Amino acid sequence: MKLFQIHFVLLISRQGKVRLTKWYSTYSKKERSKAPDSAILWNGEDLKYASLYFCMCIDPDGNELEILEIIHHYVEVLDRYFGSVSLP
Repeated sequence: MKLFQIHFVLLISRQGKVRLTKWYSTYSKKERSKAPDSAILWNGEDLKYASLYFCMCIDPDGNELEILEIIHHYVEVLDRYFGSVSLP
């Protein structure tokens, strides 16, 4: 099993507002402010649950199926904590 790194996670609403950010690598404030605007340019997957888009920046050789599983698990945790996060 090869390990890969998640560099950051963004949760973005349908209106384009960033609802949650988590940075696992060092980025300057300027780079952090550009990330939500350049989300469409990322080479990867974005996944929408109800009104939230999950964007994750991973290594190029990262396992996309594993990332989808991580996102799904995270949504289940949010559902338990806040209730009905994944419902439209």
